[in-house]
Amino acid sequence: MTAAFILSTNMSLVGIFAIAFAVVAAMNRDARGVRWIALGYAMGIVYLALEYLQTTQVDPTPVGVGIFLVFLLSQSFCMIGVARHYGVAPPWIAMAAIWSLTIFAVPVVFSLVYGSPLRSILYQAPYVAMQLLFAALVWRSHRRQPLDMLFLALQLVVALLYLAKPLIAAIVGAASSPQGYMDSAYAAISQSASVVLLVAIALVLLLVIMRDTAAEMVARSETDVLSGLLNRRGFDARAEDALARALRLGEPAVVVAADLDHFKAINDSFGHAAGDDVIAAFAGLLHDHMPPGAVVSRLGGEEFAVFLTGASLAEARGYAEAVRMAFATASLVHLGIARAVTASFGVAQAVADDSLLTLSRRADAALYRAKAGGRNRVGTTLSELAPTTAAPGLAMGWEARRDR
Repeated sequence: MTAAFILSTNMSLVGIFAIAFAVVAAMNRDARGVRWIALGYAMGIVYLALEYLQTTQVDPTPVGVGIFLVFLLSQSFCMIGVARHYGVAPPWIAMAAIWSLTIFAVPVVFSLVYGSPLRSILYQAPYVAMQLLFAALVWRSHRRQPLDMLFLALQLVVALLYLAKPLIAAIVGAASSPQGYMDSAYAAISQSASVVLLVAIALVLLLVIMRDTAAEMVARSETDVLSGLLNRRGFDARAEDALARALRLGEPAVVVAADLDHFKAINDSFGHAAGDDVIAAFAGLLHDHMPPGAVVSRLGGEEFAVFLTGASLAEARGYAEAVRMAFATASLVHLGIARAVTASFGVAQAVADDSLLTLSRRADAALYRAKAGGRNRVGTTLSELAPTTAAPGLAMGWEARRDR
């Protein structure tokens, strides 16, 4: 298999992946960085086209310099795209340093004898540095899922390939001139290794992007837009898993139910926009006063729920009291509300064989009693209340209530 054939295969694959990333970018406007990755692969097509062009040149140096820099530009665009996808700042300073040293090295590299070990080492050095920077970027993002670690490992493998190229050239023999590159054994080996790694990296990167896009879609479907908290669907999914794990491990688990007092009167007196602002303000306090790992949600309307693992009933009551006092004493004048607004809470601790539904019912019953007892307070319950003492509608779970 000749190097020219392998190079044409590489060009086709690079083109396919450039189109694939461009399609992903067009279909998902929020896919951070994918446009840059598509641009990087498009520059890869230019690089490969220049490899073909070099074989026809009387003076191969200008095209050779173009090949040298265009491939580095392709890496740079992909670097920006990967950084933005992973939610970290592109390593501008490191990239600028690599580019500066590369530009200064161009006259030296292309003045050396073609195929000499020193020229090969200097030629590959910027690419090695870029691949190591890719790996460092992924590591710095703190995303360590299997696909991320595989992507990182592939970057290190590519860096090792670039490091090994001068040795491979010395062993199998390099061409005597740039125009003879396509006919050399070194070119066949180099391009064959490149095509394997090219496909592996592109496929893994596409899988990473698809995984993260799917995760973002799920997160959006489980997030309440107004409060920024989980919605009912998100709460149920996470709380059910957390409750099952807590019961299996014998850890304490608690549900805190919360409801804004007289919320209908707030909407009637100050308008629905002000009511929305109150909900957002309460959601912020609820989130900030709960411990790390708490599953905090807005179930709908003025109703909220929190699931806590590893907290006792007394500790959960303490968290609820802190939110209650902070909200009752908060000034809402900046929201256009010239009076205090309060909230009531119900706290229930899980017992053996509990389900999220039964635990939620007890928390809801405790909340109902807090409302009946005068509002702006925290109610607690340890066990299932008798049906005669439960609030109407509790048999159907967390349902919309009358104004409280």
